Amino acid sequence: MSDIVTTDPRITDQIAANPVAATLTEEDGRWTLTMQRRLRHSPAKVWLLLTEPDQLVRWSPIVPDRAFDSVGPATARENPGDDDAVDAEVLAVDPPRELVHRWRADVLRWTLEPAGGGTLLTVHHTFADRARTGSYGAGWHICLGALAALDAHGFDNEDAPRRVVGGASLDYGWQDLHDAYAAALA
Repeated sequence: MSDIVTTDPRITDQIAANPVAATLTEEDGRWTLTMQRRLRHSPAKVWLLLTEPDQLVRWSPIVPDRAFDSVGPATARENPGDDDAVDAEVLAVDPPRELVHRWRADVLRWTLEPAGGGTLLTVHHTFADRARTGSYGAGWHICLGALAALDAHGFDNEDAPRRVVGGASLDYGWQDLHDAYAAALA
């Protein structure tokens, strides 16, 4: 019996190419995990990957019911049409520089800076339960790997890499990444 490959090497390459790297800060009893990725496309193009549902479904752990291009209420699902909706209100929008939205009680702030002809993308994930740090670090590492693979292989390519969510993340090293982030940010 032959081995069945269940992972996309374009994503595994991006995951492996980026070391376990993040900062964790505390303010007023809430924790902020901060991670960065360099992407080859301009902030204007990357902005679409952060705000448009048809792009978010290609890499993000959540897909909103509307574009994240204006302040106001929204809902999101991991698997549109299958999962229960989760509250995901957009709190601030400054295209193509900053997007702030809520995902349940957590707050995500995305900043985009021009960098060497591409973009330096920074995600600040603020949450209450410090014990979730390893899980969030591993999850974002994999999602950012999928985003970087999408960025590297073209947004419009039908054979572009697809997002990794749920149990599939285990095939991409989620447990090892969880342990590494938990140890690094202890």
